[in-house]
Amino acid sequence: MRTVGEILKAKGSEVVTIDSEAMVMNALVLMSEKNIGAVLVTDKKGSVVGIFSERDLARKIIIKGRGCDTAKVADLMTADPLFVGPGSSLGDCMQMMTTRKFRHIPVMEESQLIGIISIGDVVKTLINEKDKTISEQAFELGQIERTNMGAV
Repeated sequence: MRTVGEILKAKGSEVVTIDSEAMVMNALVLMSEKNIGAVLVTDKKGSVVGIFSERDLARKIIIKGRGCDTAKVADLMTADPLFVGPGSSLGDCMQMMTTRKFRHIPVMEESQLIGIISIGDVVKTLINEKDKTISEQAFELGQIERTNMGAV
């Protein structure tokens, strides 16, 4: 089973963060510029205190009666996100994400933020892994058929 660390090696470990006191509009502009669906939210010390996603915006901005240009990221973020390590299996990540209904997980190693993965990253990797397995098995079956038919 593949690991979170393998995903980070393939996609890179860039992490986009925003200060918790920033305005929601600033977070949206940043997310748009980077073409991402979530940013990690940090406090003045640089510690991760939350995650702000498109889902947070869609579900909280109108319900709380706020505007993108007046609300702070801290007002709408999901506080205290869960973290995984680079050795975590993708199966465990998928289970966590589907059970708890979130789409992004920050990756920490020895108290250091080293990346973030999304459900899309996990699904893409697992599908590629399955496709590779199917191709390998099809090749092996083809070799067995040729041998049994006397073609080799």
